[in-house]
Amino acid sequence: MRRKFMRELAAMGLPRSPAPNLPLGPVTEADLEPLPEAVRRYLRFMGVVGRARDWSFRLAFDGRFRRTRDEAWMKCQAWQYNTRARLARIFHIRIRFGGVVPVLGRDTYLRGRGRMHIRLLDLVTVADGTGEAYDVGELVTYLNDGIFIAPSMLLVPEARWSPVDGSMFEVALTDLGRTVVARVFIDERGAPVNFETTDRFYSDPKDPPRTVRMRWSTPVEGWRELDGRQLWTRGRAVWHTPEGEFPYADFTPVPGTLAFNVAPGE
Repeated sequence: MRRKFMRELAAMGLPRSPAPNLPLGPVTEADLEPLPEAVRRYLRFMGVVGRARDWSFRLAFDGRFRRTRDEAWMKCQAWQYNTRARLARIFHIRIRFGGVVPVLGRDTYLRGRGRMHIRLLDLVTVADGTGEAYDVGELVTYLNDGIFIAPSMLLVPEARWSPVDGSMFEVALTDLGRTVVARVFIDERGAPVNFETTDRFYSDPKDPPRTVRMRWSTPVEGWRELDGRQLWTRGRAVWHTPEGEFPYADFTPVPGTLAFNVAPGE
């Protein structure tokens, strides 16, 4: 899976280096001064102060996934690449249905457009979602990634940070005229513990053409320091449906796969 992901990533035509106008200098305390207090505490915990701004990252995950509450959890593996050189998110996930049949899903945000493409054996398309719901959903997921993995990629004019109270803040991100918004919850250290948004759309597997705007959250458990940065140790993705919470993804980062400021496919 890693080889296929890297090969496809390299062929997407994404920039191999940041644009000249992208701010890449070290983040200073002066940069944090205009931001709400909760945001400053969060950025200090994440280790961004004194470090150059990131423009890309790559990371792999192990975990489990399910489509419905009644379905058994299935093991999965995922690879991801995000870049600010031209705002993009590439996420590949491989799931073995019934523990046997491999299904490859590709979630992407490229040139302002989101897409969810799922292929059985990576040969037969079983779902191919595009349109406004996917554009919005993939952009807010890019925002989610930045909050939990590479916050300095969000220290750009297109991001707006707003105060709520001492334990949470609001963040908005605009790309190509489209804006998404989320709330980030932090603990007393400034560590983010949850991210919530209504800028995602749920598609019931029993009625796949229909998508419904729904609250979505990604609580995390635990943090560990890696070379002065912080990385969560376990995270979940949860739909908040009328019937109650529906956790559908449960991931842990794969040690040694996290890399920053790398070209696509490198």
